[in-house]
Amino acid sequence: MQTGDTSAVPAYPETPDSGQPPATRPVEPIVLRLAFTGTGSEYFRIWIVNTLLTIVTFGIYSAWAKVRTLQYFYRNTSLDGATFDYHGKPAAILKGRAIVFVLALAFQLAGKVSPMLAVVLALALAAVFPLLLVRSLRFRMANSSYRGLRFAFTGGDADAYKVFVLWPLLTVFTLGALAPLAHQRLKHYQHNHTRFGTAPFAFDASAGSFYGVYLRTFAMTIVVVLVAVVGGIALGAGAGSGRGAAVLAGLFGTIGIYVAVLAVGPYFNASLQNLVWNHTTLVPHGLRSEVNAGRLFYIFLTNMIGIALTLGLFLPFARVRSARYRVECMSLLARAPLDAFVAGQAESVGALGDAAADWYDIDIAL
Repeated sequence: MQTGDTSAVPAYPETPDSGQPPATRPVEPIVLRLAFTGTGSEYFRIWIVNTLLTIVTFGIYSAWAKVRTLQYFYRNTSLDGATFDYHGKPAAILKGRAIVFVLALAFQLAGKVSPMLAVVLALALAAVFPLLLVRSLRFRMANSSYRGLRFAFTGGDADAYKVFVLWPLLTVFTLGALAPLAHQRLKHYQHNHTRFGTAPFAFDASAGSFYGVYLRTFAMTIVVVLVAVVGGIALGAGAGSGRGAAVLAGLFGTIGIYVAVLAVGPYFNASLQNLVWNHTTLVPHGLRSEVNAGRLFYIFLTNMIGIALTLGLFLPFARVRSARYRVECMSLLARAPLDAFVAGQAESVGALGDAAADWYDIDIAL
């Protein structure tokens, strides 16, 4: 069933109390695809006004610009005929950015006054920053809704220190060897502590699957770089010996590195999106992502060309193209009508979403 199709009522799987024998009950969920209805020209008008006002106000308007941007993308994303919405207040975002600005300025000044003072302040920032990140996640979720029902993030502060401090430090100390594990723990923390109304999300991707994505991406990068370097050396040898050949070989090697980054970046992003969402559920529904790395690379490459040729003016069109493709590769595997699901959740939650949004009134622009 396509999003927004009201020509027929989908036949959802029977509930356990349907009276049907277990062997004859339907088990296949209904596939509801997400849709994105925004256009580049619409977003361009929002983007150009946001950019100009942000420049004129020396960055202060950026908080209002963020709210307008999120509202545009949320309200143009739909599922089963209903759209999402964003309710964040610009003042909360401005407050969060002011906190980050003051902390960054204090760190810069401390470094000029005394190296020891800078170290002490860095430790203080490490102690405070996870708390800010958690509150920012709570703010974003509490101000996101679908059919009038808010999302929520319930992650605790103790786990936040592990995810945002301990695992990144261990990644550095192991020279990146633990990066996939750190990434898996981050997604586990985010998704397992997010809910829609009172319905929890769940995440079950293993650390091994993250290592698979990282290792395949690393192997692709090495292969592309080696092919470019070998090709450069061969062309250099064909051009003769001497300094010119060495320069030519170095040039092709450098180009190979850039090509590797451009080529494997979309593959990495596509693989991660599919991995994360294909292992995420919203009780009792499943989620599915089918991003194609080749298609994502084409969008990424043509977006870069468009941005370069228009001196940046194609940027809002590029963002819409990327968002549309990523969103429309997502599906909800519905095991019950969403109307009944949302109504039941709303009755249980009541005004909890509004209260949470007021209590965690801070955003640091994650």
